Amino acid sequence: MRAFIGAGAHPPVIDGYWQEGAQGGAVVLFETGRPEAAVRLRQALFAWHKPSWYGEDIEETVIAGRNVLMVPPLLAVDYMAAPKPVRLLRPEWTGRAARLMELARLIRLALLNGWFIPDWQRWSEQHRAWKAAFPETETELTRKWEETVRLAAEEGSPGAERWLSEAVEAVIAQSGEAREAWEQIGRTQGESVVSHKSADEEDWLIAIGVRKDRLPFRAALQLVEPEGERGWRLRPALQDRDGGSWLPLRRDGAEWKAESADSPIPADWLPLVPGKLEKEQSKWLSVMPDWEDRNASGFLRSELTDNEAWLFLEQYSLRLLEAGSPVLLPGWWEAVRSRRLRLKAKMKSSVGSAAEPMFGLNQIVQFDWKLAIGNVDLSEAEFMRLAAENRRLANIGGEWVHLDPHDIEQIKQWMKRVGKKKGLSFRDVLEMHLHGGALLEEDGDEAAALRAEVELNEHLSAWLEQLQHITEIPLIGQTAGLRGELRPYQHQGVSWMAFLRRFGLGGVLADDMGLGKTIQFIAYLVYVNEREKENSRGPSLLICPTSVIGNWQKELERFAPGLRVYVHYGPKRDKGEALRDAAAEADLVITSYSLAQLDEEDLREIEWNALCLDEAQNIKNVYTKQSAAIRSFNAFHRLALTGTPMENRLTELWSIYDFINPGYLGSLHEFRRAVVAPIEKTRDEELIKSLQRWVRPFMLRRVKKDPAIQLSLPDKYESKTYISLTAEQGAIYENIVSELLDKLDTLGPMQRRGLILASLTRLKQLCDHPALLTAKEEGPSDWDTERSGKLSRLLEMVEEVAAEGERCLIFTQFVEMGNRIQKLLKEKLGVQVPYLHGGVPKAQRDEMIAGFQDERSDSVAFVLSLKAGGTGLNLTAANHVFHFDRWWNPAVENQATDRAFRIGQTRKVQVHKFVTLGTLEEKIDEMIERKQALNEQVVSTSEQWITELSTDELKELFALRKDWLKG
Repeated sequence: MRAFIGAGAHPPVIDGYWQEGAQGGAVVLFETGRPEAAVRLRQALFAWHKPSWYGEDIEETVIAGRNVLMVPPLLAVDYMAAPKPVRLLRPEWTGRAARLMELARLIRLALLNGWFIPDWQRWSEQHRAWKAAFPETETELTRKWEETVRLAAEEGSPGAERWLSEAVEAVIAQSGEAREAWEQIGRTQGESVVSHKSADEEDWLIAIGVRKDRLPFRAALQLVEPEGERGWRLRPALQDRDGGSWLPLRRDGAEWKAESADSPIPADWLPLVPGKLEKEQSKWLSVMPDWEDRNASGFLRSELTDNEAWLFLEQYSLRLLEAGSPVLLPGWWEAVRSRRLRLKAKMKSSVGSAAEPMFGLNQIVQFDWKLAIGNVDLSEAEFMRLAAENRRLANIGGEWVHLDPHDIEQIKQWMKRVGKKKGLSFRDVLEMHLHGGALLEEDGDEAAALRAEVELNEHLSAWLEQLQHITEIPLIGQTAGLRGELRPYQHQGVSWMAFLRRFGLGGVLADDMGLGKTIQFIAYLVYVNEREKENSRGPSLLICPTSVIGNWQKELERFAPGLRVYVHYGPKRDKGEALRDAAAEADLVITSYSLAQLDEEDLREIEWNALCLDEAQNIKNVYTKQSAAIRSFNAFHRLALTGTPMENRLTELWSIYDFINPGYLGSLHEFRRAVVAPIEKTRDEELIKSLQRWVRPFMLRRVKKDPAIQLSLPDKYESKTYISLTAEQGAIYENIVSELLDKLDTLGPMQRRGLILASLTRLKQLCDHPALLTAKEEGPSDWDTERSGKLSRLLEMVEEVAAEGERCLIFTQFVEMGNRIQKLLKEKLGVQVPYLHGGVPKAQRDEMIAGFQDERSDSVAFVLSLKAGGTGLNLTAANHVFHFDRWWNPAVENQATDRAFRIGQTRKVQVHKFVTLGTLEEKIDEMIERKQALNEQVVSTSEQWITELSTDELKELFALRKDWLKG
């Protein structure tokens, strides 16, 4: 401060002015004669000014080569009204700066007392403006304000009104109480009234509640709907300021009179009405200048056409409200204006009846078009007539309706497109009904687009009700050729398949694993064979995994010995003509998925009666040659059996549905765009429910614990066995993760995904046993159980199972791990331990299964690879299931568990899931638990999603929790 207050120093001279800016104005302060002194000036002037944090909130800048201080409007009011420089400083203020201080004191008074109002002249929708409004009693303050503003302008500070306005805005922004008071005005009076100023300042201030209306009444413009011979009319109406009914007026020459002689204008209103209505007429005409009465200048004409009435309802009424002029509209308008045209395809009454049955999704369904608006129905002819008249409002059957030209054009184009297709197919009808309609504009805004709806007749409604509620489907009669008795729910399942066949529709029998999908399909075959014996459509084809061909043979021999079964399998299988001859002599041909592709040409030559896929998830990838081959086969009826119609992706569901009912879910591209992308992005509940409604008619899904099933299965208990890593495993684990993270950010997307999946596999193997990482190089001695806590614990638990006289299944996804477990158990228990994996021939598989299931067998454990042994097998001799390493798809693990937990199981089933503590196994297990609810809804997850995580997320996922390392 010495520059200011040192011995002999002259006191600083401070000048200032109001500075306009693009982002708002500010008060500019500077020391005259010292262009470089801004920093010291800020410290000296604001040393005791707390609201500016002692000068910290004051900006320093350079204007015209001079260092200046820029003080925001509200801070400037507070400071300049009573400057607080350092105590030893006695600055001198120029006349211009002194004028600013006087303005600041007056603005402060206005702010503290609320002596300001909106500035009508400068107010706009984009920018609010305010001006001083001192009370009439404060004449001296008003005079001082006007004089100070004038002098300040003459001295180079013309922004007094702007300074006040910006200070008011700052108060509203910074004070919660002030902001709430202003927002309350908007809520009470209407945002449009506040932001759109009317043509008259006094009326606008009254409208927003700043001024009080002294008139005993208020006026409005009323739209009157046609009555008798008279059409649409506009007329003024008055209402008592305290409320009550409105009084309609009519013009009689230059005078205004009440429309009804029974309700005259009150005497005390009469002198005031002409002046008020003159102002209102001026406002009305400013909004609607083209509607001036040609015979009476300055007055609004009263008679309107239908389209002019619509224009007033849709546009002018809103503009009048924004201008502060009340309007009275017919009470029905708000409901009518929001109603959209609804296009309905009304099915003809005979469609779906015995006289006119449907057959297949491609069947063209006859219908009549009907259009509806609210409660009004229009025939196609009536709609076309109204469309040709280009009317916006029409009275139909005593009810007014609003017709939007864009909606009309959408409907005409839709009807034209459908007409070219010669109507709607049954597929179209089902999709429209289950989705609540179809968009008329496929590429438009879904929220704004109209929908075409379907109005089913009685027959189709009953038919769809039966499909969606299986108990409504008539049960088929008993089949003589079936050995054994179907459970009630299985009888329903067979009836459901037969019901679909009757209409040429495919289906997915997606019963929970172990509920007897096999016996239901066998019963269906027996029923079809007996019912169509005289008019046979030829043999049926069953495609299944190689591992269960033997199981199918045994079950068919047991339950349907009268069916002629031909197994198309093995290196010496029939080809060409020989295959056709063999198939012709059979009721059912069984083959595998791999042979369906290899022998595609031969199998495609045969017209199959029914084509059934067991474990249909094998065609989940639509792009594989195997899937393409199977889709090309010709069949009268298509069925799919699977406990998991979706394992990983919604597109897998599409693939199965496109097999059973080609085209039902649209093309794969359409399905991805309309269903997959939105659901995977948002997990929106409504989208998921919409998809469920769409697929439900052709999928029969029952679960074991459903009370209606009444299986009386024993309980199933699931538990997790937590195991620590050894010190060796921990060190290797950290090396793998470190190597992964070092490379992640240097790779492209494809290489990144590949590295993540490769590292994932290595970490899984490591958690099982370190020797798995280098199995080809290491010998048997390197498979020491002490190197793996998992392996040690497994051997201990299997010994306990054996001691109890029980049996177990052990699932692993690594072939070498399975080999090692098998050998170690043989050595430890001294009994044979079968191991089923993808390389085991069919005959040997059948032997393994039969041997394990034999009660006389001494087998204790059965080792299976998850892929080869996870589906289609009946292994109820075991009541313990070990998941040695986790397959992070709950559906796949559950399928494997249900090899033991199925019909025929009499003991409690215990499921043991091994989880290595501190590793990604534990973390992903936790994530699966959180995701399980969504998995059960529509879509499951697999380890593919891990590749899409960010680097930071991957670090968190893979990081080793060292406190779980085994010492």
